[in-house]
Amino acid sequence: MKKLMFFLVLFIFFSLPISIKAQKPSVPEYYIAHRVYDTQTKQWIDLETLLANVTKGEVVFIGEQHNDDDGHKLELAIVQGVARRRPNSVVAMEMFERDAQVSLDEYFSGRISETEFLSRSRPWPNYMSDYRPIVEFARSQKWRVIGTNAPQRLARAVANNGLSIVERFSQPDRPLIAEQIECPTDSYRERFSQTMLAMMAPRGGEENNPHANPHANPHGNATAAPDMNAINERIERFYFAQCVKDETMGESIAKLIKDKEVKPFIVHINGAFHSDYGEGTMSRARRRLPNSQINNISIVPVENIDKINPDEYSKQASYIVFTLKPADDTQEGN
Repeated sequence: MKKLMFFLVLFIFFSLPISIKAQKPSVPEYYIAHRVYDTQTKQWIDLETLLANVTKGEVVFIGEQHNDDDGHKLELAIVQGVARRRPNSVVAMEMFERDAQVSLDEYFSGRISETEFLSRSRPWPNYMSDYRPIVEFARSQKWRVIGTNAPQRLARAVANNGLSIVERFSQPDRPLIAEQIECPTDSYRERFSQTMLAMMAPRGGEENNPHANPHANPHGNATAAPDMNAINERIERFYFAQCVKDETMGESIAKLIKDKEVKPFIVHINGAFHSDYGEGTMSRARRRLPNSQINNISIVPVENIDKINPDEYSKQASYIVFTLKPADDTQEGN
């Protein structure tokens, strides 16, 4: 028996280095390739300088591309940097709708589990990888996370029926969107319409595929032009739905600080389209908070962060954070 134990120990001893050598070391990745440009001073700056500047105000919008992994990591870094400078802060998010607020508050207070919270709050598919770290950091700081967006089902009703449907919403539903909704004919509407038109128009090689475009000629006649009146009417309804979302998010932000004696600092995270050029949600917040200092950050994935002409982005945001473009370079910032 002793001899058996001796050979067993000997076997383990000689096997151990081989096992350790066979294991691939796990090295955490802390480096995130990025550059920060201040469009106001026209200078390249670092992330700490950006944080020092934006936290002097009351609201900062972080406009993301939803599929930008490095962008999400930098969002967390920004939120953590805000905590050092503005301990009384709130994280507000497009990714949660107003009717998820009860679930958010109950989870943060410990009244429900994370599993129950997720089952109630309709998190986005990439929540666990991209937004949970931000939510859990806010929770660790005893901050609130506010769901600012209009419920998708109500926005969809506007997209299908037009803006007049809003006044026919039931009493429980009507307070879930902004009280005041404006849909001006402005540069934002033009930018939205052009974006939607590019998405809806037939692409090369699709002229004979009636399934490629819902507005294509069902008989597959390549010579027939798409029904532009129908397309424009549909885009207009989509724009009304976009306005409902922007107005609701803008109102949600304003309610957090308007007429408050002690104002928290607001970090609002949204698709870049909603805050680029100071338009969309940002313009709706500014209309409600005319005396507040509001900044916006746009996270822009590019092919090469060492070869950037920053003048191309001079009007896009107060600060541009450039990241390396993901392999899937489809921009998803709406």
